[in-house]
Amino acid sequence: MPTVTTDARRWWALGALVASMLTLGFDMTILNVALPTMAADLGATTGEQQWMADAYVVVFAALMLPAGLLGDRFGRRRMLITGLGVFLAGSLVGALAGDVTAVIAARAVMGVGAALVTPLSLSVLPTLFGPEERAKAVGISSAASALGLPLGPIIGGWLLNHFWWGSVFLINVPMAAIGIAACVFLLPETKDPASPRVDTVSTALAASGLGALVYGIIEAPTRGWGDPLVLGMLGAAVLLIAALVLRERRVERPMLDMTLLTHRGFLFNTVAATLVTFILTGLLFVLPPYLQAVLGHDALGTGVRLLPMMGGLLVASRLAPKVVARFGARAAVSAGLVVLAFAGLLGSRTTADSGYGFVALWLTVTGLGFGLSLIPAMNGGLSALPRDRAGSGSGLLMTMRQVGGAIGIALLGSLLAGTFRDRLDVTGLPASAADTAGESVVAAHLVAERAGSAELAASANSAHVHGMGVVLLVCGIAALVSALLAAAFLPGTPDAHEPESPDMAAAGADARQ
Repeated sequence: MPTVTTDARRWWALGALVASMLTLGFDMTILNVALPTMAADLGATTGEQQWMADAYVVVFAALMLPAGLLGDRFGRRRMLITGLGVFLAGSLVGALAGDVTAVIAARAVMGVGAALVTPLSLSVLPTLFGPEERAKAVGISSAASALGLPLGPIIGGWLLNHFWWGSVFLINVPMAAIGIAACVFLLPETKDPASPRVDTVSTALAASGLGALVYGIIEAPTRGWGDPLVLGMLGAAVLLIAALVLRERRVERPMLDMTLLTHRGFLFNTVAATLVTFILTGLLFVLPPYLQAVLGHDALGTGVRLLPMMGGLLVASRLAPKVVARFGARAAVSAGLVVLAFAGLLGSRTTADSGYGFVALWLTVTGLGFGLSLIPAMNGGLSALPRDRAGSGSGLLMTMRQVGGAIGIALLGSLLAGTFRDRLDVTGLPASAADTAGESVVAAHLVAERAGSAELAASANSAHVHGMGVVLLVCGIAALVSALLAAAFLPGTPDAHEPESPDMAAAGADARQ
């Protein structure tokens, strides 16, 4: 079994992982800035624009679970390098694409690369760092991933001001190349030759089941939850995932190790991390349209104005290990969720006239709560994994977080859209214009500009802010309920998960020497 390394280069190796996670983080949001320009140049419909963004998410979520197993079996460094190489290749295809189909295909290829990188970058942390340093390492990795979210609009806005839309893909090439080089020279190879063989049928069931689930969730806000396609996809997802579980329960060495969910530390920390991701996606989903359409900032300005959340997150990344050491992981996660609840409830008081100062305040509180809750939860989940299941366990953890984020966007996006349409005053508009204006605050502003209607623009601002307040209120309540669940079910101390295997205990002892 691999043991924890005491090589001084482990912090440089963490730098390699941070570069990888940062690249994936800002790629999640950078395309949104470029979509209007790409739609004009490529003649993309609204549905095609959606799939240029969503092809990445569907493939990403569908493949993360088998990707972790591939790392366990064939080597985590090798698969990390492979994933970064695939991501680099997809980015090149996207930069050179001449039509919508090529862009969608490029995004799907990038999703394959990201699915390899994300769980494996986490699964090597228990090998690189002992228990004393792991929380700090997880905090740095999580901060890098989250920092990429607001960096996406900032970088994308700057690139679009100076270059063509393909530059939002091309920027990934040097970043991925740096990550590959750092992995080659700094990251030790770890694997478990005794891990299960890659089961083609189970892999197909996992990928198709998760893909159908995320596809249905993404399409639901646009088509409606009662749409036959959405219901068919969600029904197929239930059947495929059930078939996967039944198959995995019968094989001797399963790909989806259900015994991981019997580890209390892994199960409840994973659930906590998933709930935090659900809440955070809601907070981030409603804010950019407010900053852009209501307050009038451009894409670059919007990205810059999301940075206070990063300030709170960076403070939390330094504070979380100390809170865990003093009060235990359960207290840290619960307190972080309470802070997130306060941020959501405070944000729900935002009005069209609040100005940016008030937003910056609750954004900072959001970052603080996010870091205090997610970092100990992620560390607790990773610490509870048997070392020989680090890759597949990390894949399961990240898959649940990704699906939680997709559900958050779908459910909270539907809530925002419905509230916005109900509050928007479209009196006097033709039916087609009224339908267009009801799609979003951005669409309403475009209709108002063409019609020369200041009243419609003001109504759109008021309706969006009201919908945003409802969403943030729901997020705050969800965070409060999650805090109560964390306090009731999470292990009470940093080491309160099930006893480690002899190999894990020996590895931890090596790290402490």
